[in-house]
Amino acid sequence: MTPHQYIERETLDVRTESLYWDKVIHFMYSTVRENVPMLFRVLTGSRLSSIIGFLNYELFLGGKITGNKRFLAKSGIDIDECLERYETLNTPKKLFERKIRYWETRPMPCEAGAVVSPADARILTGSFRTCKALFVKNKFFDYGQLLGRDRPRWLNAFEQGDYAIFRLTPDKYHYNHVPVSGKVIDIYEIDGSYHSCNPGAVVTTVTPYSLNKRIVTIIDSDVPGGTKAGLVAMIEVVAFMIGDIIQCYSEERYDSPVPVMPGMFLKRGSPKSLYRPGSSTDILMFQKDRVRFAADLVKNLHDGRVISRFTRGFGEPLAETDVKVRSLIGNNV
Repeated sequence: MTPHQYIERETLDVRTESLYWDKVIHFMYSTVRENVPMLFRVLTGSRLSSIIGFLNYELFLGGKITGNKRFLAKSGIDIDECLERYETLNTPKKLFERKIRYWETRPMPCEAGAVVSPADARILTGSFRTCKALFVKNKFFDYGQLLGRDRPRWLNAFEQGDYAIFRLTPDKYHYNHVPVSGKVIDIYEIDGSYHSCNPGAVVTTVTPYSLNKRIVTIIDSDVPGGTKAGLVAMIEVVAFMIGDIIQCYSEERYDSPVPVMPGMFLKRGSPKSLYRPGSSTDILMFQKDRVRFAADLVKNLHDGRVISRFTRGFGEPLAETDVKVRSLIGNNV
């Protein structure tokens, strides 16, 4: 199978990703999907996805993780940045839902107009405007379906805007943080499937992210104390083996978490939600001409050194960059 590579932001080195369950996912999205479509629908449904997630993380990985620092190092998990002591992270659930000292290990730009990454993830930037080089039509999601076709206010608000996709792999820190400061004016859940966000699966499924269960949060960053980047849609998308998305906003560190509700003011860089173990995806949407993406992220997108399943599957250069939560991804305009 084709390898999948990405760019490490700090060094610009090209890295080859170790894709979890890659052969199984390939079998599901080729042989099973094409020959036994009913079984495929069951496999990507909520019930069986959760059961498979439990078997994988609690049983199969349990013996590998507990007391095995070599496994953690291979997965890229830095125990030293964790808030809890290593000895207490003695189950897969505790490890994959770990808290980190982000206030020390994930510095955030101090500029008032900075937009930051919501997660430790691999990012692709894009635009809904056909005249822009970042335009990628109906590859990762269907615009109307992603936001909800019964939400005309938001469909009109983000038309012709820009977006960023953040793919979280299973080993990543799975808390999502707030990308901009602002007031929540809407939050809603859209039911759906649990398709894998493995790059091979994404390119074989038409608009997969808008088919999956997701939570949409609309933030008005033009309010007093906000980032002044217009309306921002933060869309948290479940994936294969993800059990749930827990809304647990804390203004300071992880203290006194509360559900995200309309009317709340969210502080940029603070923890907002938690994915249960597995791979998952965040999508940010911005209004037209309100945010300018960081130049290195845009440049990396077309880096010819990178062998990407997205590039091969969609027929155009699409190289991801590995970014840290709370790091700069753009500025207000």
